[in-house]
Amino acid sequence: MWLLDVNLPKKVGGLLGEFGIEAHCADDRGWGHLTNGALVGAAQQAGFHCILTRDRLFSESAARALKLFPSSALYW
Repeated sequence: MWLLDVNLPKKVGGLLGEFGIEAHCADDRGWGHLTNGALVGAAQQAGFHCILTRDRLFSESAARALKLFPSSALYW
């Protein structure tokens, strides 16, 4: 299951669905207000394996959380 960060168009979720990838938007889950690190934690607890974002500094600001959840993938 993949999570789309708030800076991605929701249409991306539909496109991923065409390839058999289940994707959800952070906003739709009520996570639009979370900081990057908190988003990683919430996503991991909810069963997401991948976060898609356009935030080039996401990995820097969420570094601590990403170390806590090494099975998470981050793409930007």
